Amino acid sequence: MITPTYDWQLNSDEPTAEFIKLVKKQKLDTLTAKILWKRQIRTADALTSFLNPTLETLHDPFLFYSMRRAVDRIRQAIEMQEIILIYGDYDADGMTSASIMKTALDEIGAESLVYLPNRFTDGYGPNLDVYKYFIENEGVGLIITVDNGVSGHAAIAYAQENGCDVIITDHHSLPDNLPDAYAIIHPQHPDGQYPFPDLAGCGVAFKVACALLEYIPSEMLDLVAIGTIADMMSLTDENRTLVKFGLEILKNTERVGLEALIKIAGVDKHSLTEESIGFQIAPRLNALGRLDDPNPAIDLLTGWDEAETQQIAEMIDQKNQERKEIVANMLVEAESQLDDSPVQFIYQSGWHPGVLGIVAGQLVQKTGKPIVMLTEEAGILKGSARSIPAFDIFSALSAHHDLFIAFGGHAQAAGMTFELTNLPVVKQVVDAFIAYQKLDMSQKAPLVLDDTIALSDITLDTIKALGKVAPFGQDNPKPIFLIEDYQVVQSRAMGQQNAHLKLKIQQDKTQLEAVYFGQGMAALEFEQAAPDLAVTLSVNTWNGNTSVQLMVVDAKVNGSQLIDLRNQQHQTAIPDDASVFTNEVVEQANQSQVLVVEETPYDKASFDRLKQMVTSKDFTAVYFKNSIKQTYYLTGGGTHEQFAKFYKTIYKYPEFDVRYKLADLADYLKIPLILLVKMVQIFEELAFVNIKDGVMTVNKEAKKREISESQIYQDLQVLVQIQSIFALSPVADIYEKLKEK
Repeated sequence: MITPTYDWQLNSDEPTAEFIKLVKKQKLDTLTAKILWKRQIRTADALTSFLNPTLETLHDPFLFYSMRRAVDRIRQAIEMQEIILIYGDYDADGMTSASIMKTALDEIGAESLVYLPNRFTDGYGPNLDVYKYFIENEGVGLIITVDNGVSGHAAIAYAQENGCDVIITDHHSLPDNLPDAYAIIHPQHPDGQYPFPDLAGCGVAFKVACALLEYIPSEMLDLVAIGTIADMMSLTDENRTLVKFGLEILKNTERVGLEALIKIAGVDKHSLTEESIGFQIAPRLNALGRLDDPNPAIDLLTGWDEAETQQIAEMIDQKNQERKEIVANMLVEAESQLDDSPVQFIYQSGWHPGVLGIVAGQLVQKTGKPIVMLTEEAGILKGSARSIPAFDIFSALSAHHDLFIAFGGHAQAAGMTFELTNLPVVKQVVDAFIAYQKLDMSQKAPLVLDDTIALSDITLDTIKALGKVAPFGQDNPKPIFLIEDYQVVQSRAMGQQNAHLKLKIQQDKTQLEAVYFGQGMAALEFEQAAPDLAVTLSVNTWNGNTSVQLMVVDAKVNGSQLIDLRNQQHQTAIPDDASVFTNEVVEQANQSQVLVVEETPYDKASFDRLKQMVTSKDFTAVYFKNSIKQTYYLTGGGTHEQFAKFYKTIYKYPEFDVRYKLADLADYLKIPLILLVKMVQIFEELAFVNIKDGVMTVNKEAKKREISESQIYQDLQVLVQIQSIFALSPVADIYEKLKEK
């Protein structure tokens, strides 16, 4: 069944004629003008700034609170030959942040070490034991955190009290009480004047590098682009500039480790985009931190030994493959635990804690429900939650810290650790929150459609023009278009295990291909229903040929989906809770919006039962299998000639054994056996024949009567009509017949 994942909202805001003229002066088309307008780019200055950003417009790094103090302390450490520890994070943002800081410190002659904490042994943020080790054993005199620090009170207090200053560079949400660090560099510091609050950790590290080096080190922007995209930061204002230039640097990067990773990922370096980072590069870096020690990433991103970096790149790629396999297996195991609860708590011992968030996110997409994925060890549950817009999981649980060993997060994502014995109480807390807030848990996330588009308007030039709005990401999403009123030329499953769907669609004389990931089982539904499509535009290059390809984001059928499964060999995914009609019984699932017509009604009474079922509810989908055990619509209800021929033949025989000779008689008369059986029954009802102990004799004294007087004959004519409709008519006509009052 085709079910929309999102709540579609078509943006009908249209640009002024004056703005369209401005855009056309930039040699861009009207469609691009519409997209820019809907991105709130509406003046000449805003248009110029958006389309042609420059590094000169980057904000002054000394607008950060305590930046001057931090720079002076780092320079002092260099002069005093102190060892500086760069303490990062285990994700792609933390890896790139640490690499940027290391590169900047190397350039000004600092003696530095880098440490990325291990997710499993160190946890997130400043770790007291790690700080102690580096201070006591490595002689570290200054610690610079990157992409973490604002919540590390204990470790930072220890360092400061033991003669090791800590400079925090971070971008995560500020707590009410900040650590007593030597300096805190944060774009949202309440005492700072920095005008852009949404830098990633790598963006903050880059700003420190700018302040230290006293120029803009553009060669580091490839790392800034990777970290910013990987951390899904807002691609507006300064981040847009950093990423736009970073992508160009990345296309020509001289970092041998990045080149190796890009090549292994199968990405063409020279046509690399933000999507290449988001779907190919960042997941590989993150996989290392999810499964193992993240520190080799620093050597990959900053090293110059080709053999060594190649080996690291191959190892990272292997970790990513391992991560995919773990996620796939865990997803299958987790799906078996899904139930009717509004919030799903799923746990199992032995699940890898590093990928719980990934699986939770995929299950949210599939079910539309908040998912809490947990791994159990020694009676302790630990894991990640992902939620939907209707349910603020942080608010639901944050008031109950007594139930948790550890808890943190925000509205749509959270991490937690608690005792298994507390699980029933945690579930009760969630249910009570939903009831008290009167939440509609069926509410879907919004999907803003930028415009309706015709297939004839989608060309390579269209995509090239829209590319001027890139890089796409948070707060500057890739444009999504609505496609309506088309025909499906071809619909087929593709990919590993036929998991994905490929469509060829046509509108007037224009044909385009569309790909919909994860919908391979719905090939038949798409072929027959031709739903409205929400799509993004992409370019597909294959065997040297370049063409437009649509990527389906969501699909929606207006009205009931009527799916014809008669004589179909396709696999299709029918919901397990569907209502099912057969002649023997109607299995009505009260909450189900799906009906399966398993059998064709075999009389008027069963037809009326099905009709009542269809008219009592507006089903979102009806699957017509319409199986028929005895095909009277092929034999017909018997002609006058057939009845006369039958009577004339049996009149010659005083007795006829219908138990053993009827099939032979059917062959002789050239009348189908199932029809001949009915004719015998009709003759018996009209007293033309008598049947006793399987022997039929003709009643030569019978009164003359019309065949049409027989109730069996009348029922047979109705059955032939019903079967003809259900076997031969389009399913839309069948549905209309069932809906008739």
